[in-house]
Amino acid sequence: MNLSPPIPIIRIFSEQKAKEFYLDFLGFTLEWEHRFEDTLPLYAQIRRGELVLHLSEHHGDATPGSTSYVPLEGISELHAELTAKRYSYARPSIHEVPWGRTMEVTDPFGNRFRFCETNE
Repeated sequence: MNLSPPIPIIRIFSEQKAKEFYLDFLGFTLEWEHRFEDTLPLYAQIRRGELVLHLSEHHGDATPGSTSYVPLEGISELHAELTAKRYSYARPSIHEVPWGRTMEVTDPFGNRFRFCETNE
């Protein structure tokens, strides 16, 4: 048996706001989109580096307001990149914690991403 890393499903309520946040602000790339019909909800896969997320407008796919913990190297570089974009709805800051440095970003739908660079 070989288990792969999970792919979080993130509940979204607006394709436009999701793309503005995830693609324009956080720098993800859209890999694919799916709709059963043109007027039905979006289901999409996005990626930045090794981090893959599924975005879903489908009711029942995920609970808004969840937190995803994202380990990374280079939190200062990510912080500088995001700050330079001057996104109107988020100005994240880095916090020192006993196990490393964290930066939390919340999407327009209440989902949180806790980026953490550990001391190890």
